[in-house]
Amino acid sequence: MKTNLYNYILELADNCLIAGQRLGELCGHGPSLETDIACTNISLDLFGQTRSYFQYAADIKGGDASEDSIAFLRYERQYKNVLLVEQPNRDFAYTIARQYLFDVFHLLLLEKLQFSQDMILSAIAKKSIKEASYHVRFTGDWIKRLGDGTEESHAKMQEAIDGLWTYTNELFEVTEEAKILAEEGIAVNVSTLKDLYYEKVSALLTEATLTVPENKYFQKGGKSGIHTEHMGYLLADMQYMQRAYPNMKW
Repeated sequence: MKTNLYNYILELADNCLIAGQRLGELCGHGPSLETDIACTNISLDLFGQTRSYFQYAADIKGGDASEDSIAFLRYERQYKNVLLVEQPNRDFAYTIARQYLFDVFHLLLLEKLQFSQDMILSAIAKKSIKEASYHVRFTGDWIKRLGDGTEESHAKMQEAIDGLWTYTNELFEVTEEAKILAEEGIAVNVSTLKDLYYEKVSALLTEATLTVPENKYFQKGGKSGIHTEHMGYLLADMQYMQRAYPNMKW
């Protein structure tokens, strides 16, 4: 039970951690000051949620485990985030598209997780829903603004959606740990969110005058620790301080 719960928490937290790290890379590089600050604040929201998850995970693991050691001292194969969130910031349209595709899923997940029989997971979800709702509105508005904007912005957003769509189906893969915990009323069976997710995303893309991709092949592997080539570079940057100065305390 404890091992399953620990791994499930990592599955929840790693998505927020890696998505937050990617958005954090934009700090000082946004298209405008207001947008730059908004993206940074979303990153901070995700890191705050990650801390809550990792503090709980550290309590479960025991020993000398801490939120910092779980975040910074694992190896690439030990991270359980989906491939979507680790994709790089190629341009602003790509960054916004990646975040929106994650945000819609994240909000649907939290809305279910708030009813978990695990009181700590339930509390984290309830606290995070307001933030996640704002994230969906912010990124969704940018999807519409760019998609239904100039010829160039439309082309860039369509290219981003087309390139990222192949990573969306993995969001709804149910791991063995999650399956066991879902039967106990603790975890969310994410496969039940799939139809509503694609319905919501497709509706917004249509409103933004974008074409909904019709992929028949999807990438996966992140939840089992098999990541894209981008993950190693991200971790090298994110983990540098803890690796260079072991046991450093803030």
